[in-house]
Amino acid sequence: MALRKAARRFGVSLCTVQRWVERAIGQRLDRVDWSDATHRPRRTTRVPRDVEDKVLAVRSRLRDESVLGHYGANAILETLRQLGVDPVPSRSTIVRIVRRRGALTTRRRIRRPPPPRGWYLSPVARGKAELDSFDFIESLKIRSGPRLDVLTGISLHGGLPAAFPVIRRTTTGVCNALVRHWRKHGLPDEAQFDNDTVFHGSHRYADTVGRVARFCLSLGIVVVFVAPHGHGPQNPVEGFNARWQAKVWRRFHWGSLAELRRGSGCHLAAVRQYRASRIEQAPARRPFPANWTFDVDAPLRGTIIFLRRLDDQGRATLFGHRFSVSAEWAQKLVRAEVRLDAQRIAFFGLSRRQPAQHPRLATVLSLPKTPHAARRRLRGAVFPLYLFGGLRVNPR
Repeated sequence: MALRKAARRFGVSLCTVQRWVERAIGQRLDRVDWSDATHRPRRTTRVPRDVEDKVLAVRSRLRDESVLGHYGANAILETLRQLGVDPVPSRSTIVRIVRRRGALTTRRRIRRPPPPRGWYLSPVARGKAELDSFDFIESLKIRSGPRLDVLTGISLHGGLPAAFPVIRRTTTGVCNALVRHWRKHGLPDEAQFDNDTVFHGSHRYADTVGRVARFCLSLGIVVVFVAPHGHGPQNPVEGFNARWQAKVWRRFHWGSLAELRRGSGCHLAAVRQYRASRIEQAPARRPFPANWTFDVDAPLRGTIIFLRRLDDQGRATLFGHRFSVSAEWAQKLVRAEVRLDAQRIAFFGLSRRQPAQHPRLATVLSLPKTPHAARRRLRGAVFPLYLFGGLRVNPR
């Protein structure tokens, strides 16, 4: 019987059959030793016991007497060479000796699994909603042309990219770019921005809602503003910014803005084709409404979410107001959900170690005195709305 046929018949590998045949050559089958052989190597090079003791003694002396305070494997190896120890164990051998003899004094770092995508937003983390993140690449200079910025965006689950080079950052330009992108690919459930004034609106006036946020709310999109100086939630779009600059901006010489836009469009089309299966498996995007028009004076409806880190007294700042949330959650991240229809703010605690648990910390009920008529235009881009005329905080 052929060896391969025998291996298939008994469900073993070919090398196993070859090893059995080699062991049975020249012997009767009933006299062959079919027991498994030991896996111990034929030769071992164990460090002598006295050398191990010397390594531990040198480590103890360095720990107590070293001026530099170094008593790791490199310091032990250098000291053994100065003492003329022969043979001198290698650095990895010294590490194994110290670990095997129980002389390590530091705890091993606990590697915890990363939280799921969008862990700070429950529907996004469960894969029930799609999130588009947007950011700006600033101050790119065409050699013989103008200085420009690039509005970039990427979806969290599908990895759907977007890039719009513009000469000047304006809220109108951002809204027009979002219309073109969402008309072509559909609306996400949530849109995420940083706290740049072009996205957020003015930080000088209390109770203000910026033009971009109003634009998203008019389309039924939940607006998310990340915590200042917090890079975790913006990592996907920041990573896309780096890839776009490496694959598009620095890879070729661009003579004009129009040429850059064409090259960027070709690259984005290739990326969308490459990620076609991932985009199809992402949460479904809503079609762009056919007869929609943007009315900046329309009453605000929907939800705005702020990610904020509490100060040392457990307070958060939103809309120019400071809210006492929870002293027990001081210096930690919270999610503030502003329900514009209900005139209510709910604060939820966030923790990367327990990404599925978002305890409610406090609820703020607003009593507006001037609900909608107190709005006035500022610089043509920011529209303040005095949402919170009177405030009271209900714990949890």
